[in-house]
Amino acid sequence: MGFYEFSSPYDWSRIAEYKRTAASVPGGMIDLSVGSPVDSVPLAVRGALTAASDDPNAYGYPATAGTADLREAISDWFRDRRGVDLGAINAGIVPTVGSKEAVALMASLLRLGPGDVVVQPRVSYPTYEIGTQLAGATVLKVDDVSDVESWRFVPNVKAVWVNSPCNPTGETLSREWLYEIVAAARQIGAVVLSDECYAMLDWRTGQGGVAPCALDPQVCEGSADGVLVLYSLSKQSNMAGYRTAFIAGDYALVARMTAYRKQIGQIIPGPVQAAMAEGLRDRDAVREQKARYERRLSALVGALRAYGYDAAMPQGALYVWVKARSGDCWQDMADLARLGIVPSPGEFYGAPDHLRFSATATDGAIADACRRLGA
Repeated sequence: MGFYEFSSPYDWSRIAEYKRTAASVPGGMIDLSVGSPVDSVPLAVRGALTAASDDPNAYGYPATAGTADLREAISDWFRDRRGVDLGAINAGIVPTVGSKEAVALMASLLRLGPGDVVVQPRVSYPTYEIGTQLAGATVLKVDDVSDVESWRFVPNVKAVWVNSPCNPTGETLSREWLYEIVAAARQIGAVVLSDECYAMLDWRTGQGGVAPCALDPQVCEGSADGVLVLYSLSKQSNMAGYRTAFIAGDYALVARMTAYRKQIGQIIPGPVQAAMAEGLRDRDAVREQKARYERRLSALVGALRAYGYDAAMPQGALYVWVKARSGDCWQDMADLARLGIVPSPGEFYGAPDHLRFSATATDGAIADACRRLGA
């Protein structure tokens, strides 16, 4: 495993000038760009962190594979919230230091390299591409990963990124589409990498509020072989700074990744493992946070529509994804900065004619943004 050069438009310093303009507006800047949580970490999570601060797993070296309690919490969460029995499908588990490093290291830890091809959505989280580049593999962007004919017959495809609900678009795939992706990938010996970090934030009516999982027995046909699912507590529990995420899936692949992670020290601190377990169990706090985001998204959608954007409630995730009124994200960034509002430019995600507005802002900030957009 070695790191190759990478290139990406994903550079937050590129919006610094828009932030300066927005900061000069009376009332100051309303930052709707980075999807960084602003609400409190649940009390039970903080209590678990404190209680574990002098445990053997704190003053001693923590387990790379996670404590028995954390592994049990992850297994229970999959069973109770996703309808997946990890033992029945022979799935392994490994905690990761947040989801971003898991995404960025995924291709390298799968031992992909020059000549190997990794498929990803054309409009997507930029770190998929960066991670493939770091491994020296080739990125193949397709308009719709669920259109398996767009990549099934491409030589040397070794992995396929799926993101549902999607950052930035909010698109959420059905079990039927996930089944087609998994089946097609298995036919060519590719691994499905399913980023499900927004799984608890499904806004579609009649869907139960939880997005389908690639490890659902109806999707993977009762076997985790060739499927890896990634989940994070950053959004559901406001734990972005705790760096709490995990990979679950194909037992052999997870075991190999765990061995690598142990050697390079990619280990969640012991007290944080205890906090993570509590975060997975605290369903009331997750419901409360979800209700906050739903209110904020609904308010943003209404205000953006009033301002002239063709905005709609996303199927999932935390963002309102709209086409730029001017046709160019940077021109709209400039226009919105004069109102004191800073979204994220669509160019970061592969769509320079779009903008992403994040609901990870306080109720007061969202209300102020809505007022300015409607003025």
